[in-house]
Amino acid sequence: MARGNGASRRDGFSMVEMLVVIVILGLIATLVTVNWRAILPRAELHSAVREIAAAIQGARSEAIARNAIFKVEYDLDRHRYRTNTPFRLGGGLAPTEEERVAFDWIELPESVRFNKIQIDGIEYARGIVFVRFDPLGAASGHVISLVQKPYDTYYTIEVQALTGLIDYHEGLFERMPADEKDFL
Repeated sequence: MARGNGASRRDGFSMVEMLVVIVILGLIATLVTVNWRAILPRAELHSAVREIAAAIQGARSEAIARNAIFKVEYDLDRHRYRTNTPFRLGGGLAPTEEERVAFDWIELPESVRFNKIQIDGIEYARGIVFVRFDPLGAASGHVISLVQKPYDTYYTIEVQALTGLIDYHEGLFERMPADEKDFL
């Protein structure tokens, strides 16, 4: 096909068009990065909640299945936890607390920390504390409050004393004591 004298041939893109495309791609990449950074911390907190809940449920299940008292220990200073079995190394029930076999400590993610733990109505913010799970599935009633820094996002795990079952609460949560109106 022949071109006339006034027709000009145009191949590719102009510099202005290329710059516009690059700026648009840069803006999209920035939005994706900002959204990813906002999502990732929440994923770390929720992952920590799921892992603690799995340890609690595992200790409760083992206590029922093995007809023995299992414990979950929380190290509030080092932000870690572990399950403590009633057995001694080599088998059989441990006659003393010192002989009980404990699993390795599980560290919380670096941005997630224990805020406080309330066990049977007593609040702890430091030290190592433990909760018990008995062969009937009952537990030391406790509430675990986690915080994620620097966002100050809180999450609460509540373990019911009578059943050992778990309730989850976004944010800080504290169950109000029963009132006589609750039983009418």
